[in-house]
Amino acid sequence: MSFQQKGFELVDDFIDWKTANSIIEEVEPFLKNIKGGGIRNADKKFSNISQLAYSDDLLNQASRYLSSKPNFVRAILFDKSHKNNWLVTWHQDKTIAVSDKFEAEGWGPWSFKDGVHHVQPPIEVLNNMVTFRIHLDESNLENGCLKVIPESHLVGLLSQDEIQRYIEVNQSITVSAPILSALVMKPHILHASCKAAKPSRRRILHLEYCGGRSLDL
Repeated sequence: MSFQQKGFELVDDFIDWKTANSIIEEVEPFLKNIKGGGIRNADKKFSNISQLAYSDDLLNQASRYLSSKPNFVRAILFDKSHKNNWLVTWHQDKTIAVSDKFEAEGWGPWSFKDGVHHVQPPIEVLNNMVTFRIHLDESNLENGCLKVIPESHLVGLLSQDEIQRYIEVNQSITVSAPILSALVMKPHILHASCKAAKPSRRRILHLEYCGGRSLDL
C-alpha cells in the first residue's frame, strides 16, 4: 500500500547522530524547565532545529510526499517523561501556523498560540501536507508511542462524534520506533497516544511541510 493511501510510514535513520546530538545539546537546558510536554515554534527558538527544518535534505525528503515544491510550516518539540506524562485522545491535526491573520473562504476558526496565528485550512491544503515526527529517543509501548489508524485521512475532517464512531469500527496500529527514525504521516490521519507505562524520555521533533505556496502569508 502506498504512503498516499495508507497515510503514514516509518523511515529508519531519518537523521544522523551528529544532527540529533546537536539538537539535544541545544534544547536540553530548556526542556528541564518547561511546564507541560511541548515547545511550540521550536524553529524560532533553537538554531539547530531551524537549520534542520530548512535544510536541503529535509526539503528534498518532503518533496517525495508532496505534489509541489515544499515549504516549511512549523516545528514543535515534545518531551514525554516521568515529569510530563500525558495521553492524547484520538484526533486529527487540523490547524496550521501562519504569520498573519487574513480573511479567506474556507479558512477558520482562528486561534493565537505562543505569539503565532493558527488556523484550520481547507482540506485541500491538509491533503498536500506532510508531518515528520523525528525520534530523538526510542519510542515504544512503555514510553507512550503513537498509534495511528491507516487510511483515516481519506475520510476527510471528522467531528468528535464521527471520530468516536470511526475508531470503534477501524483497527489502529501502534508505531514503535527506533531512535533517529521518523514517523512520516499525513497531518489529518487519526492518531493518539497513551500515558507512558514506564516513563522515560520520549523526545520528538515534529516538523510540518506544505506543498505549493508558502503559508507564511
